[in-house]
Amino acid sequence: MKKKTKQKQIPNYLKKDKPTVVAYIILRLFVLIALVAALFRQNYENVFVCVLTLLLYEIPALIERSFKIDLPTTLEVIVLLFIFAAEILGELQSYYVKFPYWDTMLHTVNGFLFAAFGFALVDIFNRNQKFSVRMSPLYLAIVAFCFSMTIGVLWEFFEFGCDRIFGTDMQKDFVVTSFSSVYLNPDGVNIPVVVDNIADTAVNGQSLGINGYLDIGLFDTMKDLIVNFIGAVIFSVIGFIYVKGREKGRGTIARQFIPIVLNDEDIQKTETLQAENSEKQPDGKEENRP
Repeated sequence: MKKKTKQKQIPNYLKKDKPTVVAYIILRLFVLIALVAALFRQNYENVFVCVLTLLLYEIPALIERSFKIDLPTTLEVIVLLFIFAAEILGELQSYYVKFPYWDTMLHTVNGFLFAAFGFALVDIFNRNQKFSVRMSPLYLAIVAFCFSMTIGVLWEFFEFGCDRIFGTDMQKDFVVTSFSSVYLNPDGVNIPVVVDNIADTAVNGQSLGINGYLDIGLFDTMKDLIVNFIGAVIFSVIGFIYVKGREKGRGTIARQFIPIVLNDEDIQKTETLQAENSEKQPDGKEENRP
C-alpha cells in the first residue's frame, strides 16, 4: 500500500536563511570587483585589504563549524555588513575621512557585536550540564558588557601601537579650540591653566592652518570607548531580556541577536533529516514499500 507522507523540513536555525546567502553573494561580489580594480591599478595595498575582507567573511562559518554554534540571520548579516563597512567603505573608499561619524558608528556596532559574542560564550557554559555553576541573567549581562569593553580597550591598544611603531594614524586627530593643563602653570602647582580661543597651531614656527589646537589621539580614543560602551550596554540589556524571556518560556526580539548553541541532539537531528529527505522522490512521496 502506498502512503503519502509530508517531507520533513530541517529547522530554520539549522540551515542558512536566504537573506544570509544573498548578503554573502552580493558583498563578496562587491569585494571581488574592488579587488580586480585594485589589480588593474596595481594598488597592492588595496588588494591586500580586499583579500583580508574575503578571509574575514569566512569567520562566521568557521565559528559555527568549530564551536557548533548557529548565528541568527540578523546577527550574521550585521557582522557581514560591519566587515564591509569597515574594510571596503572605510579603508578603500575613505569613508573614515569623508564622513566624520563613520568611525563612531562602527565602534558602536563593534561594542554591540562583541557583547553578543561574549554573552554567547558565557551562555554556552551556563547551559552546559557538565558545569554546576548557574549564572543569573543579570550576571550574564554584566559579563557580556565587560567582555565587549575589554575587546574595545585592546583594540585601542592596537591602534596606539600601530601609530607609535609604524607611523600610521589609526587614532584620528581632533581640532580643538581650548584645553587646560597644569604643565603650563608658572608656579608649578596642581592648578590648571586654561588656554582658550585657540586660532592656530604652529610646529617649528610653521603654521598648520587648522584654526585650532591639534589633539593627537586622545579625543578619538575616548570617543571610541564611549560609543563602545553604549553598544555594549544596548546588547547587555537585550541579552538580559532574552534570558528572562527564555526562563519564562517566551520568545523575544532578542533571539535575533543571540547565537544558538547546537547540542549533539540538534546535530544528529539535522543529519537524520537530511538523510531522510535524500531518500524522498522529487514529488515528496516515499518510495513504494510492501
